[in-house]
Amino acid sequence: MSVETRVRLASETREEFGLGLALEVLLLARSTYYYHRSEKRSYEAKYAHLRRPLEAIARLHPEYGYRRATTELCEGREEAINRKVVQKLHQLWDLPLLRRARAPRPSGIRQVILKAGDRANLVRSLDSIGPFEVAYTDFTDLEYAGGIAQFIPILDHATKTVLGWALDPQKTAAVALRAWRRAKTTLQRLGEHHRGVIVHHDQGSAFVSYEWAGQLVQRDGIRLSFALNGAKDNPEVESFFGRFKTENRSLFLDAKTIDQLIEVVSRRVRYYNWQRRHSSLGNQAPMRYAKSLIRRK
Repeated sequence: MSVETRVRLASETREEFGLGLALEVLLLARSTYYYHRSEKRSYEAKYAHLRRPLEAIARLHPEYGYRRATTELCEGREEAINRKVVQKLHQLWDLPLLRRARAPRPSGIRQVILKAGDRANLVRSLDSIGPFEVAYTDFTDLEYAGGIAQFIPILDHATKTVLGWALDPQKTAAVALRAWRRAKTTLQRLGEHHRGVIVHHDQGSAFVSYEWAGQLVQRDGIRLSFALNGAKDNPEVESFFGRFKTENRSLFLDAKTIDQLIEVVSRRVRYYNWQRRHSSLGNQAPMRYAKSLIRRK
């Protein structure tokens, strides 16, 4: 731990523990403490006018150390600044921390989405959507007596069937993949193939992960579609969330554990698929409507 750091810690804790105890714990001599305190005040007072330009350089050029920052600072400035002064100011004002606090580079998948622009939303360009051609998904909070859990359904566009779902305390790609595996099983039971299906969702971390894209695109032949304006670009699943959560809220709140909540959700998804009549399906339940379409083929 540097002397500057120990001086700062002593200053921050002196009121609570007393300066003597703070200096003893930090192995700092009183003379050293007061020397650095006075030196820091004099440095900050003398070079206060450089703080804003040095912070701007740290943000604009996060890769610059104090040497290149000195060159950048002195360019076009009549005042000559020694690089050792800049080094000390970097330490006093914690500018190395500011330089490291930069936005992470977008993942490869997110870079592809940004490059594709509007074309990343595959659903928007479709004139018509048949059964099991497009599915929607997203995470939503489910409040229960034990806290809040993350629920993710995979919803078919044409039949409104919940093909698969998962529930977990966390919102991760692994949880999303559990829902997808259930969806594949449902499609197989219906005699439908999953290859070529479009799965539409937002750009949440689970859905731009290599784990999710690797399974769905590379292994299962799925086409991923991305919402560009959040929930506004995924109205089908948001509408489902509104109905499902409103109709079952009291049942969810009765669940005291995550296992009890899973049992409740399982029953209510089964009810939604097999019994709840849907006006857009001619007042048929989604799964019964889906089976009627398959029989007509």
